[in-house]
Amino acid sequence: MNKKRLFSKTLLAATITLATQQATAAGFQLNAQSATGLGRAFAGDAVIADNASVMSRNAAAMALFDSSQFSGGVNYIKTDIDVTDANYNVMGGDTAISDANNSSGTPVPNIYYIHRLNDQWAFGAGIYSNFGTTNNFDSNFGSNAPGVPGAIPGAASFAGTTEIKSINYALTASYRINEQFSIGGGLDIVQGSGKLKRDTGWSNPAPETALDVEADGVGIGWNLGAVYELDERNRFGFSYHYSPEIEAEGDMYYVSSTTGNPDISNEKLLMPLPSMAEFSGYHEIKDTKFAVHYSVQWIGWSVFDELNTKEGQHLGSYEWQNGMHYSIGGTYFLNDAWTLRAGYMYDTAAQDKVTSISVPDSDRQWFSAGFSYHFEKKHTVDFGFTYLMGDDVNVTEDVKHPGTGATVAQLTATTHADAILAGVQYSYSF
Repeated sequence: MNKKRLFSKTLLAATITLATQQATAAGFQLNAQSATGLGRAFAGDAVIADNASVMSRNAAAMALFDSSQFSGGVNYIKTDIDVTDANYNVMGGDTAISDANNSSGTPVPNIYYIHRLNDQWAFGAGIYSNFGTTNNFDSNFGSNAPGVPGAIPGAASFAGTTEIKSINYALTASYRINEQFSIGGGLDIVQGSGKLKRDTGWSNPAPETALDVEADGVGIGWNLGAVYELDERNRFGFSYHYSPEIEAEGDMYYVSSTTGNPDISNEKLLMPLPSMAEFSGYHEIKDTKFAVHYSVQWIGWSVFDELNTKEGQHLGSYEWQNGMHYSIGGTYFLNDAWTLRAGYMYDTAAQDKVTSISVPDSDRQWFSAGFSYHFEKKHTVDFGFTYLMGDDVNVTEDVKHPGTGATVAQLTATTHADAILAGVQYSYSF
């Protein structure tokens, strides 16, 4: 088997498993359910209940409202990803690659309605997103570093196009047991879709397509929650969201350099999404206009231990780890019209030993601020802003020989991802 054919066959084994994993949830969770939460780094969001968006974090908190509620808005996520110190090795040949900078902007809308039936029951419906990413490399990625002549076939296969989207359609209900306890729960209909494209960089004479995937599917999840009110100024909330395994189908193929035919086509991918658990607290400080709030959230990324197709094909084994969010924030009630808020979150990475330049992941810090303007008693407009700062990560990606398991190609690089999030929300109390 010549070098080109060997690389093409091993690229299939490596790229399809990596890309499938990325298509599942992109290695990180979208925290973009409301501009209100964005302005406090989502600290206390499972129990604060300042508008209808709380149903996305804890259905039981719908019981805290005295009337029906509507809320809708959009968060805009601007990401900035740097890939530096890249080096590509294939069959013993070692070559430096030019740096890359990828920026993208994505709007993430949301809408919620909570209907208060009576003193005990409330029902809610909402549309929002929990997972998604966009990271599209320029077509010239994989070219030599300045001053190094020649082409680098195969290096571009680690980059390409990665676009992941998910939509959560939620139906929830809450029940107030007594003055202290409320419970809630509901169904989550999760629609996920992914688009991934990779080229080998080999010319015959045009670049050969290594991978072209467009797939989507729907899964059913559920959530449960509880709220305990110690008194009118102090309360706690807990929620658990079970995320489904999505059976995704669509156009998935790899074009062979020798036959021009797809090696894999119409496979149904089993894409597990991570479940989440969250504990929140909220405390108004007596005789002040200040409240402090906090959250601890667990995200079950370890479901990515391995990936398979419905037909039983094993695509790959991974060593992802569960993630944690720790956030703390403060709210200052300036007057009847203005409310100010700020927060900080420390967010741990899902990726551990398996890393990627196309979906960079690291521990992150959130620095957030926001405010609300209340007018005509029942109307509120919220603004939120966050600067998200990631750590540098040393990435190593391998292509293995399908027979021997030996590494035949390797990419090493350093990735760094930052983001700016800005949101606006309108809420109405009936």
